[in-house]
Amino acid sequence: MTGEAPVLTPVELNALSEFVYKRTGMLFEEKKRYYIDRRIAERMDATGSRDFADYQVRLRSDPGEAQSLINSFTVNETYFYREEHQLRCLSRSILPEVVRSHRPGDLVRIWSLPCSTGEEPYSIALWLLENWAMVDVYNIEIVGSDIDTQAIAAALRGRYTNRSIAKLPQEVLDAYFEPEVRGRREIIQDLKESVKFTATNLNDRASVLTQGRFDVIFCRNLLIYFDEESRRTAAAHLYEALNPGGYLCLGHTESMSRISDAFEMRRFDDAIVYRRS
Repeated sequence: MTGEAPVLTPVELNALSEFVYKRTGMLFEEKKRYYIDRRIAERMDATGSRDFADYQVRLRSDPGEAQSLINSFTVNETYFYREEHQLRCLSRSILPEVVRSHRPGDLVRIWSLPCSTGEEPYSIALWLLENWAMVDVYNIEIVGSDIDTQAIAAALRGRYTNRSIAKLPQEVLDAYFEPEVRGRREIIQDLKESVKFTATNLNDRASVLTQGRFDVIFCRNLLIYFDEESRRTAAAHLYEALNPGGYLCLGHTESMSRISDAFEMRRFDDAIVYRRS
């Protein structure tokens, strides 16, 4: 399976791609064969499958293996304070507008999707604690969600390498992380408890609806893996998950204006974001 010959025939590759697409909205085709072959070979080895036909039988009958396959296809490239300009925009512009209609003590909900191994939602919590003077005035709820259950498990553990935390100021590391152990630093328990983690599939409306509505959603660098149809589906689900007047933050290479006209584009000093009217 690990030699130079393709692991999957063209017909098998299409079948696998369709399986992943229907469950995630992510499109993997022939041009990504190396990426696909490597991951399917690992799953076939792990399950002791004789060939792809044998693996397909397991895939269709075992929800746990289906989840393991999806986990293997997700991309978890992230680090703390990534795209920091959006965090500045959150504290300087977005939240001040959101809380105009709130009273002290009211709930303000922020969603990080996909949250990967937790760096983004924890970054939001850290940033607000350090940079938003009103953080204790309101009941801030931060939720991190991802389709990858292994990533969620890692987020709950909250242990990070020096590469993940390289952009954090030293005073933030000292205040919110335990001392380094075997090359990793763990987030303190109080900060862990400030973020809730859930498994969610943006491509599945029912899965999204279980999370409730949010005032701010960070959905960065996910839609680039979708085709046009999946992007439109995702946009509709994100719109529905926002409170009226809520804000959506995408990755710097993404634009909702090319996907859906349901959102109003807002230009702030620090970032361009999208608002549910």
